[in-house]
Amino acid sequence: MSVRAVVVTPVPAPEALAAACALAGVRAEVVPSEVGSLAVCLDAEGDTPHAAARSISQLLKGVLVVVLQNTDGQIESAGYTNAEATEVQAAGLWLDAAPVVLEDLITGTAHASEVEGMVSSVGMSRWRAARNLAKLARTARKQATRG
Repeated sequence: MSVRAVVVTPVPAPEALAAACALAGVRAEVVPSEVGSLAVCLDAEGDTPHAAARSISQLLKGVLVVVLQNTDGQIESAGYTNAEATEVQAAGLWLDAAPVVLEDLITGTAHASEVEGMVSSVGMSRWRAARNLAKLARTARKQATRG
């Protein structure tokens, strides 16, 4: 059985999403896209991608997180906000408007390791993840005050 799963988020920096994944215990390779960062689940079978999306959505308060799961060519979508299931459009509609990289990742025509800017949550300690998030937050605040 072939299974792939991608968690779609509006997080602009893949480093931030990889750090959030590390804090949530989610094993993923995170890539940038035009719609935000995409977390390609390394454990894509069963409920694991849904648990990952729930955990990520709990860390990203108030933000819709969508998981697309491809099992033997059958792609399904599910959404989560604040760790609660949320109604989302069918997977076909998501893919119709999706950036090419998302379609390539979910269909398996590309692998996250081939995408420029990929950051892995694997091996990132909780301490390093927290430091990375704090550093990104400081940088964002400085840019916001500059105008």
